[in-house]
Formats: sequence, structure tokens, C-alpha cells
Amino acid sequence: MSFERGDGAAAVVLRAVRTQGPVTRDRLPSATGLSAATVNRQLQALERLGLVRERPDLIAAGAIGRPKIPLTIDRDRFCVIAIHIGARSTLLVVADLGGRLLQTAAMSTPTGPVGPALALIARRAALEAASFTHRVPLWAGAAVGGEVYDDGSVDHAQLGWRRAPVGQVLSDELGLPVSVSPHVQAMAAAELLLAGSGDSSGVDLLFYVRETVGLATTIDGRVQRRPGNIGHLPVAAPLLSGSADAKLQDVVGRKVFDQAVAAGANVNDVLDERARVLGEAVALVRDLINPDRVVLAGQVFAEHPHGLAPVQAAFDAASTLPPMELSPPRFGARVQEGAAMVVSLGAIYADPIGALQDARV
Repeated sequence: MSFERGDGAAAVVLRAVRTQGPVTRDRLPSATGLSAATVNRQLQALERLGLVRERPDLIAAGAIGRPKIPLTIDRDRFCVIAIHIGARSTLLVVADLGGRLLQTAAMSTPTGPVGPALALIARRAALEAASFTHRVPLWAGAAVGGEVYDDGSVDHAQLGWRRAPVGQVLSDELGLPVSVSPHVQAMAAAELLLAGSGDSSGVDLLFYVRETVGLATTIDGRVQRRPGNIGHLPVAAPLLSGSADAKLQDVVGRKVFDQAVAAGANVNDVLDERARVLGEAVALVRDLINPDRVVLAGQVFAEHPHGLAPVQAAFDAASTLPPMELSPPRFGARVQEGAAMVVSLGAIYADPIGALQDARV
């Protein structure tokens, strides 16, 4: 899937209500750049579908007339099912239409034949959503590592998946439209669409490192569809790899770390080496692309006792460009939940009326 803010009138109005609400009708024309007549037509459609609602309880003192009744996104009628499939664990999330996390649960990512594994994930996700009996599920989304094809199938080396029919199986099991996206691109989209990002102009890089490594690029508020594969970058990590030459993908993940410690390496020395390797890799890519901002996501960046400081120090030493502060994601430790939520909400935000027609609500 692609993460578009949506240029249609309904998408523009919904975005203004979602990001600026409670907002009154008379403020929306200036907020959206649309005429008052167009705004009112879109609001009628969005209210009829249950996406937007009036909030007379929030009317300001002295305000008179319907144009002064505040509007908000309806957070109570619908929900989405959001799934993050990782190499070792899978997160199951239920969220409202505003991107508020309602419930989350974790399970070990099933191994074995891909069909039964995906069916098990779907059934567990459905159980999480079923606890919200007053909400109607609208859409489901899966953020997953590896390569995602346009038909929702996935290649995932760590899981042994080749053209795994992720979208089809989840849709069949859940009875919902399903969007599937590479998780690193989804994390970048969550920074834009859900986390209250301010200035979206310029170029952003988001690096993700946990059991896998990845890179997403955002240009002027649009996440680039082509995933960034940085696992092949050469690194010098003798403690983690046992040799002077290795690839970045070969020196990340819990198994590699535990093996280095089991072989006799000091834990702090291994942590220092990994921080140095990551900082140097980020600096290499930064110097090639020269972005405006760099975001570091994933548990590996946070595991050093001194946080991001050793990565920043290695980055500063290796980069040839002017100093830049590396930033954590706005979702913090919940970056994977944010990625899953934005995949499930992206189609609704981009084309709210069309999405609800697809969902047959």
C-alpha cells in the first residue's frame, strides 16, 4: 500500500477534523482551503457514515447556531484491527479511528506452514477486537518485515516465507479489507499521520533495527514506496561477527548478541561495539542522502545503558556533514503499534467514503 494523505475533499475535511478537532464548521473552509458549500457537503457525507459527529456539549459560551457546534472524529462507533508481524513476536492491536490505541496483546510469531500460522494470528486478533462489542471493525492492517508485493503477499527471510498470502489469509479469516505494508515504511507513515508531526517538508530518514534492519525515506510528507535495504552494508564488528568484515544484518538481533557474550566477550564491550557500528552505518547513509532529519527506531537503539548517546557519538565521528541530532520516534517504545495502526487506518484517511464502501458498512 501507499501512504497518501489524500487530496480528495472528503479526505481533506476528515483530516482537518481529526487533527484540529474539536473544530467548528465555520473554521473548516480556511483550514482546508475548500469552499463552505464543499465543506458542508463532505461533512454531511462523513456524518452520515459515522466518521464525524457534532459535539454540542463542547459549545463555547455565547456561541449561537450550527456553524458554532464543534465537530470531532467519531471515536466510539468503529475500530480497526492492527497487526505487527515480527521475526520473533507479533503484536495485536485494536485502535479507534483517531489512532488511539484501545488494546494491545503480544504473541510469539507462529512457525511452521504459513497458512495455519497466519490463520492463528488472525483468530487471535479477532478475539482482541471481539471484546469491544459496541464497536464495528472497519479495516485491518498488517505491518511486516521483508518485501511486500502489491497483492499483499510477503517474502520474509527470517520466517522462511516466500510469497506468503498475508493479505488474503487475514482478509478471509477476519472478513475485513486488509492492507499490508513493510513495517519500516509504516513507522515513517505513523510519524507523519498519527504522531502529530509538525513540519513535513524536506527529507526524513527512519532507520529501524531489531531482529532485522531497514530504512524508510519520507520526502515532503510522502513516504517513498521503495523500501530501503541496508542490511548489506559492510561493518567492522569483530566481537559480534567473529571477523573484521561483516554485513550489518549479520550483527543485529538477540541471537547474535547472546552468542558474542557466550563466546566470552564482555557485555558492555559488545554493547559499545554495536552502538559504534550502528552510528557509523547511519552516518554513511546520511552522508549519501543528506536528509533534514534522521529518526532511529527499534529496540536495539535503546538497549545501551546510555541510550542513544553512544550511537550519536559514533555518528558524529563518522559523518562528514555538519552536526545533526539523531531523534527517537515520536511513538517511543510503541513504534511497532504505531506502524500497525497506520496501515489499518491509511486507506480510511486517504479515501474515507470509498473505504467505507469497500468495508460494506
